[in-house]
Amino acid sequence: MITIKSEKEIEIMRQAGRMLARVMEELRNKVEIGITTKELDRAAEALIFKLGAKPAFKGYDGFPATLCTSVNYVIVHQIPSDYKLKNGDIISLDMGLIYKGFFSDMAITVPVGEIDIKTKKLIDVTKNSLIKGIKTIKPGRHIGDISFNVQKYIEQSGFNVVRDLCGHGIGKNLHEDPQILNYGNKGEGEEMKKGMVLCIEPMASIGDSRIKKFSDDFGWQTKDNSLSAHFEHTVAVTKTGYQILTTKC
Repeated sequence: MITIKSEKEIEIMRQAGRMLARVMEELRNKVEIGITTKELDRAAEALIFKLGAKPAFKGYDGFPATLCTSVNYVIVHQIPSDYKLKNGDIISLDMGLIYKGFFSDMAITVPVGEIDIKTKKLIDVTKNSLIKGIKTIKPGRHIGDISFNVQKYIEQSGFNVVRDLCGHGIGKNLHEDPQILNYGNKGEGEEMKKGMVLCIEPMASIGDSRIKKFSDDFGWQTKDNSLSAHFEHTVAVTKTGYQILTTKC
């Protein structure tokens, strides 16, 4: 069942989103050659607690960390480790927090050192597909409209949509209805209404769109070990359109 949030509840989620965006910006600035993904995780947890919030992912379905640190061909949910980031890597930072009983969720993909042109294009296209999806949001339109625009942009740019993972509603729970696929047709799915809060999170790969479990039993990777990118925002449906909640201001 899709829950409609009140203005008061959305204001709390806006505060949570601003906190999360601040933490994510600090983490982005810490990404460098030689840092371990465990160090990024420890920094994320310390920053969240400092802001008076709680990590959303730690303990969720047994996940042992605050931050998902998915490197190169791992799409999502990789556990932080002693792996030291190398020049040419890309890393997806995916994280959520809880503030006053409400969740916020966000992801970015960050280059490490120098990356090649095709990898940079993958990151840019995935990020831009998120914006394309968000700009679709408006009461009276359908979830499938978001899915269609994300898929169209990614595929026209020469990459593949990861189809077996998707976005979701969010609120007092991390994952709520509706599911938001990154492929689909206009006019399909639930009608968007004021007060819905959605996590839009496109995932794209350079190669095969099919996935398999990563060796840590939490992460999902591309089946052919091709590079992937992932971006996500928490977004509220407003009377006339949308508001991105996971921004610093």
